[in-house]
Parts: sequence; structure tokens; C-alpha cells
Amino acid sequence: MPQPLLFRLIDKAVFEYALIEKGDRILVGASGGKDSTALIEYFANRRRRRSADFDFTALHISSEITKPLTPELSLLFDSWRVKTENIYVNVLGRIKQGQKMNCWWCSTQRRTELLQYALSNGFNKIALGHHLDDILETLLMNALEQGELSTMPPRLKYEKYSVTVIRPLCYVPESLIKKHAEDRGYMSEVCTCDHQTNSLRKEARAKLETLTDGSCAKKERLFAALKNIKSEYLP
Repeated sequence: MPQPLLFRLIDKAVFEYALIEKGDRILVGASGGKDSTALIEYFANRRRRRSADFDFTALHISSEITKPLTPELSLLFDSWRVKTENIYVNVLGRIKQGQKMNCWWCSTQRRTELLQYALSNGFNKIALGHHLDDILETLLMNALEQGELSTMPPRLKYEKYSVTVIRPLCYVPESLIKKHAEDRGYMSEVCTCDHQTNSLRKEARAKLETLTDGSCAKKERLFAALKNIKSEYLP
């Protein structure tokens, strides 16, 4: 039986960027949403292959504004034989005087906890569920707001820590994840935080759709352009 298209695109990213290597211990951020759930399903599927020589654990970080995994999703992970850990973080309690709560702060605190957990428990890689659209939206935000050409790379080795961040969904458009999740019947949690101030991300998403006409092929070419730089024709 052929692998789903989503899995084949992840396989391509894994091969081209060496995202999964022999002996890896990978910590997967499990938000409870469709993106990380699809990624966890892929890891569970890949681990059943004869050539598999890696291990992974899903870590969910809950807080005052982030719900625990639903019972339905926990049962789904159990059916995939996925080891799942849960920790609680007081995100609001970490805000310093004069700071405002926002999406960037919340995500930064959760990434910090992922890193600390990985370091404390012997994981050498952290897998995040950022997909093709996320990466291109970040490219536009950094170019238009910061005046720099940068984004979230498929593989990033921390300079200070013995941990590498990987993004196996880098070739996968969000529309494909949505369809895959619907076909699989995932329970998808949506952030309903009252502190959401991620307007730049929403604006970048709208700009990306306008720029590419919503075409997956054009998004793929835009991503490919990041690896096909003609520096002699740039300032």
C-alpha cells in the first residue's frame, strides 16, 4: 500500500536534510493541533519500518491558556504506541512588569521548555510542526518588517547546545495537512487565547496567498528560491 502524499513529502525532507539519522532520540512538540499530530503520526509510521533506527517521544506543554491533550488525542497516540509526556508551565507568571502577553512570548516559553526537557533527558533533536506556509510567512515577515532574508530552516543546530531543531513538514503545504487530518479524523485543538496579538502572522499569511494565488506549486518554487540564490545579481 503506497504511503500518503504527506508522508512522501516528509520522506523527501528527511532525505534531503538528513533530519532523521541512526541512533537519534527525537523530542516532538505535541501542541494538540493538526500539524504536530500529523508529524507524530509520521514518526509512529516510520518507526515501524525495518530500517528504522531512532526513537522519539511526544511532549505536550500545557499552561493557563493551553489546554491539556484531549482524551481522544491521547487515545490516538496510545494506538500509535507513542510515548507521551506532559508538563505544565506558568506562562503568565513569567511575564515581567511592563511586558504584555502575546503569541510570541507564549511560543518562546514553550520552546524553552522543549529545549530544557531535551537537554535533561538525553534527546539530540527537537522536531517542530512548522509547515511550508509557516516558513514562507516567516520569510515575508522578516523581509518586510526586519529588512532581512531569513526564515525557519528545516534543520538548525544550536550553537550553545547539543540539540538540533528539525522541521520535517518543510515541504508540506498547510492545505495538505488539513485534508490529511480530516481524512484521519484528528481532534484538532485551536488556540482560543484571549491574549492573541499575532496580527503580523495573519497579515503575512494573507500576503502569501495573494503573492502565490494560493498555488501550492508557486509556494514550492518560492521555497526552492531560498536554495537557488544568485548572489552576483543581488545588492
